[in-house]
Amino acid sequence: MNVSIRQLNAFIKVADNGSFTRASEQMHLTQSAVSGLIKELETNLEIVLFDRTTRQLSLSTVGRNLLPQARRVLNEMHLFVNEASSLTSLAQGQVRLAVSQFAASSMPAVVAQFTKEYPDISVSLLDCSAENVLEHIQNIEVDLGVGVELSFMEVDDDVSADLLYQLPFCVVMPNDHELAQQSEISWQQLLGTPLITLNGPINEQVTAELDEAVATHIQQARYQVNFMSTALEITRQGFGITLCLPYMPEVIDWVSANGLQMRTLSQPVKMRRFFIYQRSSRGLSPASIIFKQFLQTYFDSHFNDLQSF
Repeated sequence: MNVSIRQLNAFIKVADNGSFTRASEQMHLTQSAVSGLIKELETNLEIVLFDRTTRQLSLSTVGRNLLPQARRVLNEMHLFVNEASSLTSLAQGQVRLAVSQFAASSMPAVVAQFTKEYPDISVSLLDCSAENVLEHIQNIEVDLGVGVELSFMEVDDDVSADLLYQLPFCVVMPNDHELAQQSEISWQQLLGTPLITLNGPINEQVTAELDEAVATHIQQARYQVNFMSTALEITRQGFGITLCLPYMPEVIDWVSANGLQMRTLSQPVKMRRFFIYQRSSRGLSPASIIFKQFLQTYFDSHFNDLQSF
């Protein structure tokens, strides 16, 4: 059996585009050349990868099952080439990073600082959901992932997780709000106050192990938005108070500069933990090792000491 990288690449391009024409444009080949590569692959494997009609091209059942594995093989080859290049120098190479929502907000500043110190190492950034971080790692589409803590049910045995930093849940309110006069604010004190929260699974972790009345108040918040910037602006306009994570120094600075105050919520203090994920069964390239160490040092100095405001 003689399956080539060009055949696998053609298979993936045609599957992603649903068209031989668009795939050929991306590969800078003629349509007949791409069609020939697919035909060779099907002949070698003795299978049919695509169901073809005069009007439509779609993956066959076999093709759908083989597509994820084809992606892994191609990613393995790209990784092989990158690692071979990076071995010539510890200060050269490429790092592919996937980050979830909150981590993504702070990561551009980290990458910018890293690039100043290691200008010959290229870092590509992919922002996605927390669950997709693991998927990209398992498919070898990225070298490292940074995201929130996930349950053991969601983490594959072949993925390891190292604690990167943890932050307390806080509440942000206008300077003239009655709670702003207190040095400590408990979760129970949120009752009766209009809340602004973020949509998504973050609310599940916020409300875990809280009093039922408080949990219901958070889950049924009057305002539910998609972005923290929106929540903070609504708070500034006096519509309520918002739950927040001090995930960026810029957020803390913006809060104080716009007539708002931030307090860590207590009784209990609830922490949101962020991890750096990687494949357990594969060693990191020298460039990825350098970047991982840089991340750990950076967050040690910028985030782990944020306990109160």
